Amino acid sequence: MRVGIVCPYSLSVPGGVQAQALAMARELRRRGVEARLLAPCDGPPPAEFVSPIGNSLPTAANGSIAPLAPDPAAALRMIRLLSDEAFDVVHLHEPLAPGPTITAITLRPAPMVGTFHAAGQSASYRFLWPALSRFVERLDHKVVVSKDAHKLVAEHFSGDFEVLFNGVETDAIAAAEPFRSPKPSVLFIGRHEERKGLGVLLAALERLDDDIECWVAGQGPDTERLRERARDDERIVWLGRLSEAEKLARLRGATIFCAPSLHGESFGVVLLEAMAAGTVVVASSLDGYRNVATDGRDAVLVEPGDADALAAALSGLIAEPERRASLIAGGLTRAQEFAMPTLVERYLEIYEQLIARAGAPRVRRRRGWGQPRVVS
Repeated sequence: MRVGIVCPYSLSVPGGVQAQALAMARELRRRGVEARLLAPCDGPPPAEFVSPIGNSLPTAANGSIAPLAPDPAAALRMIRLLSDEAFDVVHLHEPLAPGPTITAITLRPAPMVGTFHAAGQSASYRFLWPALSRFVERLDHKVVVSKDAHKLVAEHFSGDFEVLFNGVETDAIAAAEPFRSPKPSVLFIGRHEERKGLGVLLAALERLDDDIECWVAGQGPDTERLRERARDDERIVWLGRLSEAEKLARLRGATIFCAPSLHGESFGVVLLEAMAAGTVVVASSLDGYRNVATDGRDAVLVEPGDADALAAALSGLIAEPERRASLIAGGLTRAQEFAMPTLVERYLEIYEQLIARAGAPRVRRRRGWGQPRVVS
């Protein structure tokens, strides 16, 4: 089986959709499936199974800036790759995002699976739904990653959508070497923008007297303003953008992982990663985060935007190691429920059903393979 996974966002920029696409490709290949990931890359491809389609262009989307590739050059590369690779099935992440996923739907070179990640509001869905509906209808199987993602698409598009929560590579996370500090440490990972709530975390730190370190990973449009605001707080370590290995090391070594997002989160993959790393989670009580976290059992959830509540939660956990241990145990159990092999197993069933339904053998053409040959 040859599977083409298409991600509209640059793999050079950290993000939940990108992480899912990469992790799924790795798991499929571990099972002997010929999986390739087609996506923009603003630098060297992060894995040998990645086929880059060009650089990305920052594009406003869902209250954030998405690294998309909607340009004609990227579209031409997608057309060539889809023709050369002759996939048996094509799996699109965020199928309605401008760029390679729309190109793939337009061509429809093979049976197609579409996984919708976004939640909250979408201006493109609201204003362009008549045109976008035609693309949705071309998908052979439609998946949403949470009830919040389903709510968004169901408001605009008809059809059946299967709910399949995102997965995490629990074994790889647990095997990472932790980076530890002699002091209790609080880790933030995310884009530095209003939606992710880093400003709320900085406000909470202003209310804390604890001798801790706060590791702030990522960057974004608010980085300089927030760094200036917190310039006198020596407890804050600004890490910038992390590699995947660095991210896992920090997750494994942190005392607390903090996700103070304000809105727009459809699913808490990063919460599950922290749980799998054996780190206590403190997060906003958003619907998307409550998909994976339960207050008092495997995480501490606080009201979004409430710096006082966030400060109290952080200080309380730092002072209570036994409570942290209980939450860590609950988090490890919860993370195993979302292990990537389980998710990929279901997607393999979907792929096989669609390929069987398509039925007819296909002519495969690949550069360097010589003459076309018929494959079943």
